[in-house]
Amino acid sequence: MAATCRAMTTSELYLISPLDVGSDFPDRLEAALGGGPVAAFQFRVKDVDQHEAARLAVPLQDICAAHDCAFIVNDSVALAKRIGADGVHLGQGDGDPREAREILGREAQIGVTCHDSRHFAMEAGEAGADYVAFGAFFPSSTKASEHRPGLDILEWWQSIFEIPCVAIGGITPANCGPLVTAGADFLAISAAVWTGDPAANVAAFHRAIAEAAPRPD
Repeated sequence: MAATCRAMTTSELYLISPLDVGSDFPDRLEAALGGGPVAAFQFRVKDVDQHEAARLAVPLQDICAAHDCAFIVNDSVALAKRIGADGVHLGQGDGDPREAREILGREAQIGVTCHDSRHFAMEAGEAGADYVAFGAFFPSSTKASEHRPGLDILEWWQSIFEIPCVAIGGITPANCGPLVTAGADFLAISAAVWTGDPAANVAAFHRAIAEAAPRPD
């Protein structure tokens, strides 16, 4: 999961799993990744032990590898290490990026949730994070959030820092344009992909991003 951040011409997609990744979800992930390029997939499950989480992750990890899509584990450095994931995404209470780096190695992608805080984002960058995530920009059915950053936080980050930034929270093809224009390197999306036809939804995001992307002078 990498971005040519200051030379960015478009945003990339970062899919976040629903909590239920059993049953036919591997087929739905395969369909989504067939709808157009996806930079990363975040494996986010709750209330299951690590053994079960690892079992659920294996087929999804294989699908992501086949599509050159980074496989990121939410919250758990231990699980990311156990399954050889491409990286981990840390909330504010999930640990230090420095410690995660020591455990997962130099090549791991480490992201940090920063809500609407410029201070948290700068701290994460100083701690060696590979990307910072701001949100929720819109009301989300996936995860409740009291934080509502404005577009200015993306513009500010892009104007100063080299580390990529992710926009998250209630993003759809209909509302993503301003985030693309403001400089989000990645759009983190969940319900807007998994509700309905995943391939068609991913394709709709790519059309919306193309329409909003800054044009070369």
